[in-house]
Amino acid sequence: QVQLVESGGGLVQPGGSLELSCALSGLTFSSYVKNWYRQAPGRERELIASVSASGRSTNYADSVKGRFTISADNPKKTVYLQLNSLQPDDTAVYFCNARLTNTEINYWGQGTQVTVSS
Repeated sequence: QVQLVESGGGLVQPGGSLELSCALSGLTFSSYVKNWYRQAPGRERELIASVSASGRSTNYADSVKGRFTISADNPKKTVYLQLNSLQPDDTAVYFCNARLTNTEINYWGQGTQVTVSS
């Protein structure tokens, strides 16, 4: 079956960095757009970064542009999110998502907590 397993969350001080990973299995990696979402307490889940199925293009929410970087490793079937210059407002549960290109078929990971605090 399809599985998305995130890792790499944790507690970090303001200005610090983390790298999140999402290992995908049970699907054809190159057929899916890969996304990272986040959800802070009391707020809606928001899309923050995407990488196309081909891996050739990326998009970012304004709130993270210039600080976060999404990448995909096809042989490892893993998607990464590098988080730099973290601020307390970045505290949230971060979710990996894979959406089959040109469909509404999508899968979610279980989420990983990122807490930015001094």
